[in-house]
Amino acid sequence: MRKPKTGVLGVFPYLDDTTEAIRRCRQEGIPVTVYSPTPRHEIEEALEATESPVRIFTLVGAFTGTASGAALAIWTSLDWPLITGGKEIVSLPAFTVIMFELTVLFGALATVIGLFINARLPQFFGEGKYHPSFSAGNFGVFAHIAPEKFETARTIMTESGSEEVLVEHAQ
Repeated sequence: MRKPKTGVLGVFPYLDDTTEAIRRCRQEGIPVTVYSPTPRHEIEEALEATESPVRIFTLVGAFTGTASGAALAIWTSLDWPLITGGKEIVSLPAFTVIMFELTVLFGALATVIGLFINARLPQFFGEGKYHPSFSAGNFGVFAHIAPEKFETARTIMTESGSEEVLVEHAQ
């Protein structure tokens, strides 16, 4: 579901006020975008954020790397056999280094890919409205709503303790 480009932005100096505004917006069924100078667990709890699925990407990438390392080493040994000291041609202890290295490589690459997919990056069009004070310590809550519901969101923001309430109309 795509969020509306119009909405109301509340600028908050305190974390508690921000989480209260987020909870009240969610109770009203208003989708929000939150701006924070640093990551805060309280905001994640207020948004009821689920665990990130990026770890599944890492696990699948790591297993793929291990299998690729084993397949590469086994295929190379069978294609160009070098019998030394009566050892088996396919000897797993000798292949552990390449298996480990490809596990780490594929796991790291899968993590980055999963991060980009789940963060929906790159975003060519901004979502919501940004205020410069968010980088200086303030928090922001942008309620994505249609113009006819602006008054509801404005009331929620001011009652929650917003220093400033800005309205963003579609352009």
